[in-house]
Amino acid sequence: MTSSTPASARPAAPRPGWEVGPRSVHAADSEALLRAYLVEVSDRYYLLHEGRRSTEEEIASGLVEFHSDDLVPPSAAFLVGRYAGEPAGCAGVRLRDAATAELKRLYVRPAERGTGGGAALLAAAHAAARELGARRIILDTRHDLVEARALYARHGYAEIERYNEDPYAEHWFAKELG
Repeated sequence: MTSSTPASARPAAPRPGWEVGPRSVHAADSEALLRAYLVEVSDRYYLLHEGRRSTEEEIASGLVEFHSDDLVPPSAAFLVGRYAGEPAGCAGVRLRDAATAELKRLYVRPAERGTGGGAALLAAAHAAARELGARRIILDTRHDLVEARALYARHGYAEIERYNEDPYAEHWFAKELG
């Protein structure tokens, strides 16, 4: 049977969306996303500063040095975003004090960028921070992570003074959660 309605006049099929929820930081999909995050930020750093990608040894060392073991309840949360049912992004939130949470490891796989994943993960991270009792959320990032900085600006983050001694951080942001 054929349709008499031209394809251009038919409603578009619903686009698959993002679902974000808590997940153990040690689950296989969480670990795969965290590794992908580290490979991307490490590769960007080494390409910018040394004209090369990260080595496997540097990635292995980075996973140990910049671990995410502290992104567990009761003082933190780790979130995995699924796009069309597949793990496609992650974010962590941890309390720094009773009123302040810190956003860590926000990542969307390159193939899913532009589909609203960053906004979905950010909204879920804000909700998780509020559930932890935070009224404010802070983060640090690097100058070369321009997509992340643009996302934070679109969602009301303002640049603040340095709050940590992370040798790779170049920008610090905060947002009141209201």
